[in-house]
Amino acid sequence: MTNSVHLDNFDTRILQALQADGRLSNAELAEHAMLSASQCSRRRQSLELNGVISGYHASLSREQTGFSLINFISVTLSRHNKNNTVEFSKLINELPEVLEAHALTGEMDYILKVVTRDLHALSTLVNDKLLQHASIQNVKTAVVLNTIKETTALPLD
Repeated sequence: MTNSVHLDNFDTRILQALQADGRLSNAELAEHAMLSASQCSRRRQSLELNGVISGYHASLSREQTGFSLINFISVTLSRHNKNNTVEFSKLINELPEVLEAHALTGEMDYILKVVTRDLHALSTLVNDKLLQHASIQNVKTAVVLNTIKETTALPLD
């Protein structure tokens, strides 16, 4: 586990503003953080260098890009050994539909957050890619009916 970086109030304000709008100019960001532009720039660069800010990206609309379904897939591995875990990880990293993959405690080994264009695409993913892979014993799918909250913003307050 990595050590967290100490964040003061100025850092927190910078991060909150960037989470809301990653396209803020340095001058706009400095105003949010209540710092001079040069101080803000140095702090932002330090946050990037220390890995607190891990990148910048555009947030795309799933619906507008044709990915109308969100699916959660629980996976149980066929064997619990290092090689099987490595092979499963390779598979998951090759599947662009998989947005998140988490190892879990309890009955299932992994939970996957997956986007697909439709039920047919979900069926193809499950039947032709996941269930055909030697590392996987069982999968269970759940299709999201309605999303009531979705964010990537961390609670920095």
